[in-house]
Amino acid sequence: MSNKIEIVLPRMGESVDEATITGWLKNEGDKINEDDLIVEIATDKVDSEVPSEFSGILIKKLCNVNDVVKVGDPIAIIETDSVEPNLKKVEPLKKLDNLKKIDSGPIDFIKKGDSLIQKNISNESSRIYSPLVKNISKQEGVSINELDNIKGSGKNGRITKNDLLNYISNSKTTEKISENILSNELSDEIIEMSRMEKLISDHMISSKEKSAHVQAFIEADITNLWNWREKNKNTFFDRENEKITFTPIFIQIVAQVLREFPMLNISLDNYNIIKKKSINIGMATALSDGNLIVPVIKNADQFSLLGLVKKVNDLAKRARNGNLEPDEVKDGTYTISNVGVFDTLMGTPIINQPQVGILAFGAINKKPSVIETDKGDFIGIRYKIILSHSFDHRIVNGAKGGMFIKRIKELIEGWDNTFSI
Repeated sequence: MSNKIEIVLPRMGESVDEATITGWLKNEGDKINEDDLIVEIATDKVDSEVPSEFSGILIKKLCNVNDVVKVGDPIAIIETDSVEPNLKKVEPLKKLDNLKKIDSGPIDFIKKGDSLIQKNISNESSRIYSPLVKNISKQEGVSINELDNIKGSGKNGRITKNDLLNYISNSKTTEKISENILSNELSDEIIEMSRMEKLISDHMISSKEKSAHVQAFIEADITNLWNWREKNKNTFFDRENEKITFTPIFIQIVAQVLREFPMLNISLDNYNIIKKKSINIGMATALSDGNLIVPVIKNADQFSLLGLVKKVNDLAKRARNGNLEPDEVKDGTYTISNVGVFDTLMGTPIINQPQVGILAFGAINKKPSVIETDKGDFIGIRYKIILSHSFDHRIVNGAKGGMFIKRIKELIEGWDNTFSI
């Protein structure tokens, strides 16, 4: 006897209550195995996919692309021959008043012939293609073999709509896709922002409207720290199989200074100041598609430098691979951005709400510098870096913001070259 079972939106972290449906990976009438990925979702933190908990046939999608669904709400119905005790059966004519009545009899596979044929064709490939990609490829005559050879920029190498459109544009110069692209080759291309780009845009505008941004700059001599890293990086990699970058070192220094300046480890709620007990430092991380994500190191002041190196490398790697958990990008109390990795001299970053400060580390460059000694001043070549501190002038005055980066400068310049990691 067959049963109809609801697939519900699973919980994806303590702070996530809802998600947006961004794409279906299975069609109605498709046979689904346990753990098959059936739908792509996106939260305000990370993107993910929902697997099926059991095998059966997808007989009804309960949500459309771009629908916002609450955690625990049903998103699809699957017909299966067996039901596990922890799965929820769909009661006849219940919870589905706003949908067409579900036929309890066998599925008419003849009516679903086209979709089944398309599914069989797609299954000739080991890769998963979204319905949109399959529809475009069918309309434009792109074969499965061609699809298999297209390099995808999506999660886990998945082909996105733009990947396919770029391929068609490059390989078939006489054909144009109508969606978002004008037919005239000389016309401008209209591209809608991705979901993440929209979120970042709204977040940045909101921050500029909410906080009174002020910047303070200071130049630090980072020669001692530079030489220490050069001396230890190869030995450290041989021992720990980890690269030691400047980011974990900067995080350790910032965490120490936040303990000394607790009024920068706060947030504002109207006229109420919320002092944070934990020092949770976010590190702005650039993704391969040009977007940005900020994984958070919780209780950063409790880590050793070795622990920070491993934590930073792990979060950065998983951020770029799209494998962060929702809880790993929340609850930050202060943020740093290492804009120097792009050879940027300095930057004026926008505060990551609801925090009140963000620190940008610029590029490290060799410069002629005046060196003061007890035998007089002389000119020497030193490594220099510019620090840029954006802070919320509603609560952080110029003196406090300036003293904060002055203390960071002192710790950078006073780095102990004999320190062992």
